[in-house]
Amino acid sequence: MDFRLKPVAFSDLPGWTEDDPSALFGAMARCRDHIVATKPYRTGLLGVAAADLLPALNAAAGTTPSGPSQARAFFEDWFQPFLIENRQGERGFVTAYYEPEVEVRGKPDADFRYPFYRRPDDMVDMDDANRPAGFDPYFAFGRMREGKIEEYPDRQAIDQGLLDGRNLEIAYARSKVDVFFIHVQGAARLLYPDGSVRRITYAAKTGHRFSPIGKLLIERGEIDPATVSMGSIRSWLARNPDRIDEILWHNRSYIFFRDAQVDDAELGPVAAAKVPIVAGRSLAVDRLIHTFGTPFFIRSDSLTHMDGGMPFARTMLALDTGSAIVGAARGDIFTGSGDAAGELAGNVRDAADFHIFVPRSIAERFRHGEG
Repeated sequence: MDFRLKPVAFSDLPGWTEDDPSALFGAMARCRDHIVATKPYRTGLLGVAAADLLPALNAAAGTTPSGPSQARAFFEDWFQPFLIENRQGERGFVTAYYEPEVEVRGKPDADFRYPFYRRPDDMVDMDDANRPAGFDPYFAFGRMREGKIEEYPDRQAIDQGLLDGRNLEIAYARSKVDVFFIHVQGAARLLYPDGSVRRITYAAKTGHRFSPIGKLLIERGEIDPATVSMGSIRSWLARNPDRIDEILWHNRSYIFFRDAQVDDAELGPVAAAKVPIVAGRSLAVDRLIHTFGTPFFIRSDSLTHMDGGMPFARTMLALDTGSAIVGAARGDIFTGSGDAAGELAGNVRDAADFHIFVPRSIAERFRHGEG
């Protein structure tokens, strides 16, 4: 592995004594329910299994902390923190994402003609058991065609009509760019003319690696790397409508959606861990390395706009993943739903220290480099 774990004390975590992780107890209880009632989460390469997490998740489900100090004491009792150190020496890195809200129509018209698609019925999940020889192991999905699994066609093919006539459309947006950025976020609230709201979330993807269009525009000298953000990328696309396809098709990955009913409107969408995510406390991680339901403590001195000018220092729960989230010390912070959450998320690109909380029952083998 290109990283190592360094055991540290909770007293070594800058900002730990000021954090209030109380909001995580409900999320941990929901993770427990999913593990017990549905199936355990896949174990990441690090080796923390859902069974290892389950005792702490069970305890969290029966705990209602009376305040921040009791909430912190719970984590101190159940977990051992380790700093994730990249062997190349670079620090970890965080970005952020949110749940957009977008106006839609149930049927296409002259203005609303860009669809959100359901998962196609010819798409199959892939793993080591059915992945064809030579297939990139990154691909988690493929297309079943004439009895054989092949690479699913990419964004350009789909935009050019690959799925027309298959009744996969969920709704139609006004802007292809809006659809693209909702693909990046992985979820959305769809706003209909009658005032009704529908929530969709990630269901599957074509499997191609995520290729950030911001990086492409920087490499072509179109955007200053010092000012690149979701807003600056959108502004460039608005000024260059004739080049939208050229730029968007650079990212071959394409996302499919499903309905996601959540009874509590204060919670975020159901994400990859199959439970609702929590604004400001949910972290998307590299699921090849980490296991959903694992707590982390993230500290970033440069990320200050979320906490009134103070450095970001929060306990978070691994509840999601994303194509761009690659590496042990790489995370994506969920900031919430709507435009205000989008403002919080839009400019987050910060170095950060990642501390993973390993259950004390298995911490000793990580302490000796066996994890």
